[in-house]
Amino acid sequence: MNSTPYYRPTYLEIDLQAIYKNIAALQSQLAEQTTLIPVVKANAYGHGAARVVQFLEQRGLSLFAVATPDEAVQLRQEGCTSEILVLGISPHHFLPFAEQHNIHLTAHSLDWLLKIPASAKPRLHLKLDTGMGRIGLQSEQEVRQAVTLFSEHPNWDLQGIYTHFATADEAENPHFTRQLERFEQWIQLFPERPRYIHAANSAAAIQHQHAVFNAVRFGISMYGIAPSNWMKDNTPFPFRPAMRLVTEIVQVKQVAKETSIGYGASYTSAEPEWIGTLPVGYADGLLRGLKGLSPIVEEARVPIVGKICMDQTMIKLPKEFKVGTKVVLLGSNGVHTIPAEEWAELLQTIPYEICCQLSTRVPRIYPQSDK
Repeated sequence: MNSTPYYRPTYLEIDLQAIYKNIAALQSQLAEQTTLIPVVKANAYGHGAARVVQFLEQRGLSLFAVATPDEAVQLRQEGCTSEILVLGISPHHFLPFAEQHNIHLTAHSLDWLLKIPASAKPRLHLKLDTGMGRIGLQSEQEVRQAVTLFSEHPNWDLQGIYTHFATADEAENPHFTRQLERFEQWIQLFPERPRYIHAANSAAAIQHQHAVFNAVRFGISMYGIAPSNWMKDNTPFPFRPAMRLVTEIVQVKQVAKETSIGYGASYTSAEPEWIGTLPVGYADGLLRGLKGLSPIVEEARVPIVGKICMDQTMIKLPKEFKVGTKVVLLGSNGVHTIPAEEWAELLQTIPYEICCQLSTRVPRIYPQSDK
């Protein structure tokens, strides 16, 4: 449980054992010496980065990836001791902190490399843009120039070379093949291989074993979510979702026929109905676009009625339930399951966005995390 008390009965339950089982499932598909790099950016995709890292450190993982230097700083402040790789761009004034705290930085351009202070001794991963179009060196000429720069600056510690695939979660796409071929050609330009060569994200690690090299970045699927709908049905092991959003009924009332519910009076009861109020709303991440969701109450799935409010939501009950009855909005209660994909379909987005946008106002709890 969290050390900070919480009083509203709305919380995210995080199953750390499920996260570790997802890691073990992927590791069983990889060569024995492959380094698995858990990606814990965006607060570990909403699961709580510090607790996830601390749990996995105890189980032998020792290199974690974040998106920003601030995320790396926060992990250090939370007591995480492993090596950290910042996947995004870091300002040069972050270099002293990174050196002092064993944080690896992404070198994303020649200009960024040329602006490294002469006294600095950074640990670097060189990012190659093989077809994603975000950050990284874009051509063989730039890669050759980078090789020369590293030879001229022996104080730069090249720990890794990496790229990122744009279409690895699809069945077949020639763009993936072109990216992989380009990456393989460019890493041949280095006279010595660094410690880590990593191209595979969750999708590539699962379905493109030839693209693994000696390290993989395990992101969304570490938390039990498939990278795409296609991969959900084409993966050799089950995904174990690690997150449940739970609340409880705080008031139950029977309303008369033709009673309006919620803002705008957008819902009107067709007959006498039992209405339950939940202490959760769009400020928690239960966005208004989820009005078509049917939360789980015991053995039933019940509809949301009226507009989702900032802090509260109303549901139509098939009968009178007691105040305090648990309600599952995301995840399973053992009878029914609401996967992140269902939220994503209602919101016309991807499951990644679902777990990332759940508010920090909702406490994360970690039952049985020491087992």
